[in-house]
Amino acid sequence: MHRLDARTKILASLAYMVVLLAGRGPWALGACAAFTAAWLVAARPPLGALWRGNRVLAYLVVATFALGVLLGPVPAPGQRPGVEWRIGPLLVSSLALSEALAAAVRLGLLVLQAALVTATTAPLDLVAGMERLLRPFRRIGVPAHELALMTGLALRFIPVLAEEAQRIAAAQAARGADLQSPGRARLRALVALVVPLLLSVFRRADQLALAMEARGYRGEEGRSRWRQSRFGRADLVAAGAALALAVSVVAASVGWRGGA
Repeated sequence: MHRLDARTKILASLAYMVVLLAGRGPWALGACAAFTAAWLVAARPPLGALWRGNRVLAYLVVATFALGVLLGPVPAPGQRPGVEWRIGPLLVSSLALSEALAAAVRLGLLVLQAALVTATTAPLDLVAGMERLLRPFRRIGVPAHELALMTGLALRFIPVLAEEAQRIAAAQAARGADLQSPGRARLRALVALVVPLLLSVFRRADQLALAMEARGYRGEEGRSRWRQSRFGRADLVAAGAALALAVSVVAASVGWRGGA
């Protein structure tokens, strides 16, 4: 999985996202879960680092399930409501429970698949793969190189901006700013944190533009690459697995709708 071409991973992930969101029924979700499990076993990423990097998104999955249960669909007139439970003033039905569980599983699988792709691919390889995939669309005016460049710069500046935010927060706390108290005081302190951070972002952008111009950067014109990506047998196997997943999910969805 680590040696696969970035284009294979991007295309497989896009196909996975489409079939995951479009598929219906437990068999479709089961096929997507099996695909993600196979990717997880083959990639063997450090689970601790994977959890720490996506812990906030895991909480979002739990919140999605809770909101789906509490604000789930109401059975239509003439439709069987199924089993219902009353929790205080709230009424929870089995229909809302199943819908919320399906939505949470979809979101969880989507987050896990994206985390596996980023964990097994270097950011520069992802950017280069995206540029190569967008290159045929240059004939209709799509700036493939510029989009890839902006994506790569954004990925590189995420840890830099996080470190800058921590430095500014420490400086504001040393000056008496209270970033922990709830209410208006915290909002005023956050404003004092955001404004210097934005100024730092613009300053770094100006410095980066000057540095690129000083080094003779002229876009894609005359640019060469040290690493040349090529499709191999492993890429064909991964593409075949993604195609098999799409076919199985479509078949399972058609069977589910026909049975319903």
